[in-house]
Amino acid sequence: MSDLASTKNDPAEKSPPEIDPRLLRDALGSFATGVTIITAAGDNGLRIGLTANSFSSVSLNPALVSWSLASHAPSMPIFQNCSHYSIHVLRRDQEDLAIRFSQSRDDKFEGVQVIEGVGGAPVLADCLANFQCRNAYRHAGGDHIIFLGAVEKFELGEGAPLIFHRGKFGDIKPQEENT
Repeated sequence: MSDLASTKNDPAEKSPPEIDPRLLRDALGSFATGVTIITAAGDNGLRIGLTANSFSSVSLNPALVSWSLASHAPSMPIFQNCSHYSIHVLRRDQEDLAIRFSQSRDDKFEGVQVIEGVGGAPVLADCLANFQCRNAYRHAGGDHIIFLGAVEKFELGEGAPLIFHRGKFGDIKPQEENT
C-alpha cells in the first residue's frame, strides 16, 4: 500500500490547535461571494428564511446546487425536514433584504413580496436569480450540514450582484459596463 493510500483523511477531525478560528474566519472572508437568501416552509406553514453566502453550483446534469447551515441553527429542523426550499441570489440594491434575513425577527417576510413556490417554499420577488429546489441530499460537514438541492425551477433577473467580502457588502459592475 502506498503512503498516500494509507494516510488517514477524516474531515470530521477537529482543526489542529495552532489554527486560530478567528484568523481562519478572516482568511476565508477574503474570498468574495455572492449573497443569497434561502427560504422554506415548515409543516405548520411557518415560513423561515436566512441570509447565506455558502451557495454554490454543483452540477448541470442533473441540476444540483449546494449550501450549508450550522448544525445548531434554530431553523435546522425545518430545513432538514422540508421537501423544498428556494435560494435567492440578491441584487446590489437588496442589501437591506440581506440584513433583514440575517437578523432574528418575529416575521422576516413582513412587507416583502412573496409567492408560493414549488413544494410550498416561499419565493421572494425581483431577485437576480432564484432556484426552487427539492431537498435532495444532506451531508454532515464538520459543524455544518451541507444541503444539495435538485433544481426543479429557476428564474433569472437582471442587475448587478450583491457581493460579500471581508465582512462587508459590495458590488461589481455588470459585464456590459466593464467594456
